[in-house]
Amino acid sequence: MASSMPVRSLSPAWKFALIGTVVSIPITVVLNWLPDQIAQADFGAAIFVFGAFAAGFVAAVYSSDPGAAGVRTGFIGALVGIGITTTTAGMTVTSSTATGVFFLFGSGLLLVVASLFGLFFGRIGGWVANAVEVSSTPTADA
Repeated sequence: MASSMPVRSLSPAWKFALIGTVVSIPITVVLNWLPDQIAQADFGAAIFVFGAFAAGFVAAVYSSDPGAAGVRTGFIGALVGIGITTTTAGMTVTSSTATGVFFLFGSGLLLVVASLFGLFFGRIGGWVANAVEVSSTPTADA
C-alpha cells in the first residue's frame, strides 16, 4: 500500500545553500594545508564566506535569489561553528550560569552576524554570476 504522505522538497534557496556548504569544504581543506602565515580557515567561517559566494553564484545562474541562498548558507555556517565550539571548547569550560548565558548570547550573535555575512557574499556571488553571464553572451557584431 502506497503512503498518502506528501513528499516535500527543499526550497531552491536551501538547495543552493547546501550546495554552497559542500563546495566550501574542499576550499577550507586546501586553505588549511597552506602554512599558517598564508591562510588558516575555520570550517564555519569558510562556509559563510566561500559557501555563500558559491550559493549566490549558483542561485543567480538558476534565476533564484542569491541573497536568500547566502543567508541560509551563513546560517548553516554559524550552526557548524557553534557545533565545533561546543564539542571542542565546551568540554573544558566549567559549567556556571554566567558561562551558559555568555554562550547563548554569543551563539545568537554568531547566527545573526554569519547570516549577514552570508547575505553579503551571496549577493557578491550573484553579481559575479550576472557579470560573467553578461560578458559571455555573444553580441550582434561578432
